[in-house]
Amino acid sequence: MVEKWLLDILACPACHAKVELAREHWLVCQNDECRRKYPIRDDIPQMLIEEGDRYRDTKVEDLPALS
Repeated sequence: MVEKWLLDILACPACHAKVELAREHWLVCQNDECRRKYPIRDDIPQMLIEEGDRYRDTKVEDLPALS
């Protein structure tokens, strides 16, 4: 689980907008034009632009469950 203090300072590496936690294992960019979603694997946010691009057009509710 990503701690609140870390969520408060994380930003999308592509557009620098704030990200929010979704479905416990995803960080979702809050910029409507960017729409990147970054997975959290083994409690480590995968904040690479390439990772965010993979799920850019996936709705939050359709993101795969991660463990």
